[in-house]
Amino acid sequence: MENPVKVDPINSLNDFVIKFANVNGTGSASANQMFAKSIFRMGIPISPKNIFPSNIQGLPTWFEVRVNNKGYLGSRGGVDIAVAMNPQTYSQDVEEISEGGYLLYDSTWKRNFNRDDITIIEIPLTQLCVDSFTNAKQRALFKNIAYVGALSPLLEIEYEVLEKLISEQFVSKPKLIEPNIKALNIGRDYVLKNLPYPLGINVKREDKLKNKILVSGNDACGLGAVYGGATFCSWYPITPSTSVAEGFEKYASKYRIDSQTGKNNYISVQAEDELAAVGMAIGANWNGARGFTATSGPGISLMSEFLGLAYFAEVPLVIFNIQRGGPSTGMPTRTQQSDILSCAYASHGDTKHVLLFPEDPQECFEFSAEAFNLAERLQTPVFVISDLDIGMNDWVTDKFEWDDEQKYDRGKVLKAEDLDKMDNFGRYLDVDDDGICYRTYPGTHPEKGAFFTRGTSHDEYARYTENGDINEQTLTRLVKKFRTASELVPDPIINLSEKQGSSGVIFYGSTSAAMYEAKDILNENNIEVDLMRIRSFPFNLDVWEFIENHDLIYVIEQNRDSQMRTLIMAEGGISAEKLRSLVWFNGDPIQAKFIAKKIYERESQQALMT
Repeated sequence: MENPVKVDPINSLNDFVIKFANVNGTGSASANQMFAKSIFRMGIPISPKNIFPSNIQGLPTWFEVRVNNKGYLGSRGGVDIAVAMNPQTYSQDVEEISEGGYLLYDSTWKRNFNRDDITIIEIPLTQLCVDSFTNAKQRALFKNIAYVGALSPLLEIEYEVLEKLISEQFVSKPKLIEPNIKALNIGRDYVLKNLPYPLGINVKREDKLKNKILVSGNDACGLGAVYGGATFCSWYPITPSTSVAEGFEKYASKYRIDSQTGKNNYISVQAEDELAAVGMAIGANWNGARGFTATSGPGISLMSEFLGLAYFAEVPLVIFNIQRGGPSTGMPTRTQQSDILSCAYASHGDTKHVLLFPEDPQECFEFSAEAFNLAERLQTPVFVISDLDIGMNDWVTDKFEWDDEQKYDRGKVLKAEDLDKMDNFGRYLDVDDDGICYRTYPGTHPEKGAFFTRGTSHDEYARYTENGDINEQTLTRLVKKFRTASELVPDPIINLSEKQGSSGVIFYGSTSAAMYEAKDILNENNIEVDLMRIRSFPFNLDVWEFIENHDLIYVIEQNRDSQMRTLIMAEGGISAEKLRSLVWFNGDPIQAKFIAKKIYERESQQALMT
């Protein structure tokens, strides 16, 4: 360890950011995740972010963990400790370290980093593994476990927690437990024998995570789909949505197995492309199953025509859109809220779709299950819109809850006996004046209900027509259905400040974690704002009342073109002057200090003017 430094080292307990710099494909991910889980197991809130390239192997990758005893889960910015294992990115990694911070690197090849304001920790990780293991592959893999072991005394991570995590990780491969623990001890023992410890930054067990779990949004979506009654999944691989389908298959293979025959009670199909995937899902729903597909922005573009079919033929459908940077192929492994408008109005002609915006894995689970009820009740496509940050990163969240007495809402489905009582079944008759018609499943009746869906222009009895007046009536009824949907979708969450006349803030999805922290920062600087987190589209009366009650509203979102602001203006006729955009679209998760700074500057300026 190089000393002395010209500034005092950072001293902090249970509050810091550590960033691991590795090479993609070298096995570092499991070691970095083990580190994050060890802090979580000690009862301390964490927020891990995996920053990875879009190739399989060879390019730089980073894994950042924010440790924060106040429970802030958004990206903070800045690095207090860097574990630099990739010489290609040394200059970038070292530059990011805050004054007084710490750098741990593999000193098998010593390096001068030209910084005298940080503490440099030299551990010859490669040489230690070469001396301890003969297998070349093990040497490369185990140096990652070795630096986790070194961090144990440096940060005062409980060794027993790490040891247990290794045993759990390799429970199905018990032969790997001993060498991994050996690698853990290589790093730990080197620090104990050769370096001063602990650092000024360290951790201490807390009791803040009772009934909390650590889970990714995509995994939660997959589980939510199972609990929501899904039995069919068709998908085409695309980052960052693939693990939704993988999560569904993982849980369905456990919970959707016939207890008598042992056969699967579900189907998961990898289609040849996104267009085929959505077509299969529509067919499954038309046939009475609960089916879905998962994709990202480029996939939504390809699915557009089929989405129009489902909307106009009024077939239930659930689509998971895990957003990434765009347009075109864009930044497949960076996060963004870039598909709001493309999903709201997906397809040609006049279409409007139901959108759900979960803020974390807990809502991913809840909204995923509820999406199937909404899709069947409304007989329309329903989008669950997440993003890479929520979907592919682990989040601390409450344990999922489920009421086993809950019944699936299959909507207005007629049985054979219902049809027998009817003189003339009309698939597109609006009997209840809510825009939602009655439907049947295929084969419900041998004679009646044969024509129960049509994707071309049709009348109330599903008969083909090119009569413009009749087509206008159908499109008008679909607008009525959309108004009905506004009463069924999740309400916004509104948090009013004590100060009357405060400005308002609208936010949604993964911006939540940063926004909650930004509000605290603003309060500390005597700026109060009212918050509204939008959770769904169409917008209900609460949304419009919140907007009406504020003269100025900030709209926080992670895209260039202020898509949520545009959607609000288009749907409500709201003036542009009333809605002020605060956008962030560099591919990284939005930061609280960015939001707080922008609002503080505007509010302070406004106070001076008044």
